[in-house]
Amino acid sequence: MLDSASLLALLQDTFTREEFPAKSLLVKEGALAKKLFYIEAGGCRAWFRTDAGKEVTMNFGFEGSFVSSMETLLAAQPSWYSVETLEPTVAYSIPLGEFQALKATAGEWQTAYVAYVESRLLHYQQLFIARLRDNPAARYRALLAHHPEIIQRVPQHYIASFLGITPVSLSRIRNRK
Repeated sequence: MLDSASLLALLQDTFTREEFPAKSLLVKEGALAKKLFYIEAGGCRAWFRTDAGKEVTMNFGFEGSFVSSMETLLAAQPSWYSVETLEPTVAYSIPLGEFQALKATAGEWQTAYVAYVESRLLHYQQLFIARLRDNPAARYRALLAHHPEIIQRVPQHYIASFLGITPVSLSRIRNRK
């Protein structure tokens, strides 16, 4: 895997720098994603809407994260979720078709892509197992220990949704010492 300085240099040569205000929709649930984004500064959340109309936050992306729709990238299917910025965000982007061609012809991109996807797979497995194994208080403590930036930068109602609890339950957990 490329170190972050080398990756950023490669991105600056290949991707387009874009700035987004908070609440910008980068990927829309139910639509084909158009671009792959690398977050240089700022943050976003991935979320979907249930049949009952409730928004569920499934993940967050901050500096050093790639965001897009894996469904579109891997299978040319509409995205299962939306991705929106939480705060003003600077990102490097590339149309998905161009990225597919790039990783097919450039070995450093293929290597970086595989390493990133493997690390995200491990992350999602941890989240899945924690959701089944751990109670909400344990999930909150793990989030606080491993991802304090989320606690510091994300509104509480999105954190509660991510943990699978209500904002009131999150408040109770936070107030326990």
